[in-house]
Amino acid sequence: MESISCTLAEVVECLEALYDPSWAESWDAVGLVCGDPEQAVRKVLFAVDPVAVVVDEALGWGAGLVVTHHPLYLRGTTSVAATTFKGRVVHRLIRGGAGLYAAHTNADVADPGVSDALARAVGLRGDLRPLQPSAGDPRRGLGRIGELPAPMPLREFAALAASGLPRTAGPLRVAGDPGRPVRTVAVCGGAGDSLLGTARAAGVDVFLTADLRHHPASEHMEADGPALVDASHWATEWPWLADAARRLTSALAARGITVEARVSDAVTDAWTATTTDLDPRAS
Repeated sequence: MESISCTLAEVVECLEALYDPSWAESWDAVGLVCGDPEQAVRKVLFAVDPVAVVVDEALGWGAGLVVTHHPLYLRGTTSVAATTFKGRVVHRLIRGGAGLYAAHTNADVADPGVSDALARAVGLRGDLRPLQPSAGDPRRGLGRIGELPAPMPLREFAALAASGLPRTAGPLRVAGDPGRPVRTVAVCGGAGDSLLGTARAAGVDVFLTADLRHHPASEHMEADGPALVDASHWATEWPWLADAARRLTSALAARGITVEARVSDAVTDAWTATTTDLDPRAS
C-alpha cells in the first residue's frame, strides 16, 4: 500500500477529532509530546507504552509518529535530558524524525473507546453502554456493560476472556463461584477498582478489569458483588490499538490521505515471568 505523506499536524487534528483532549481527566497529560507539526508522516505506530522497545520498533519501521495510550510524562518534568529513560525516548524519537502522541483518559471515555474494544475482545456482543456515563454525554464514559451471546459458567467466561486478550506472563485471576452463571458483563480497560461500587449498583454478573487490590476486591465480594476477573493492565488496553489505528486511517482517507498504521508487536506488560516460569524444577 502506497502511503501519501501528510503533516504531523494533520494526523493530530484527526486524532483529536476522535479522542477530544477536553474529555481527559484534569490530572492527565494527553496530546503531542514531541514532534514538529510540519514534519511529514507516512507511517503511524500504535502502542500502549512509550518505552524503549516501542521506540526501537518505530524507528526500525520508519514511523513518523508513535501514538501511545499511556503518557510519557504523566506528572510533568523539568528536563528531557537523555540521562533518564524518558529523556532518551524523546531524544531518540526526535533524532529519528518521529513524533510522540498520547491519548489516555480521553480515549478511555470515547465512544467507541478503550473499553469498547475490550468488551468485544472478551466476547460481548450487541449494544454496549457506559458503566459510568460522562456527565456531558451519556454515550461516552468509563467502562462498558454488555451481554454474552448466552449465559455461561464463570469459569467458561474467564477462559473466553483469556483467549481473547493478548497473552502475558500471568493468568487472569477470578473471584467468585466458578460455576456461577454469567451473562451481563461490565468491563473497564486499565485499573478499574474505583468502579467496583458502580458495577455492584449496575447489577452485572461479572466485572472484568485490571489492577484489582486485595482490600477493595475482598470487601466487594463480602458485599455480594458480581464476580470479578482481574487481567493484566496492558492486556486490557491493548485491544483498543487496532481500533484506533483503523479509525485514524479511515479519517485520513476521508481527506484523501493514505497513511500506513500498525500495532506494535512489543508486549510491554511490566510483569515478564512467574515463579513457575523461573523454577528449573518445573521443566
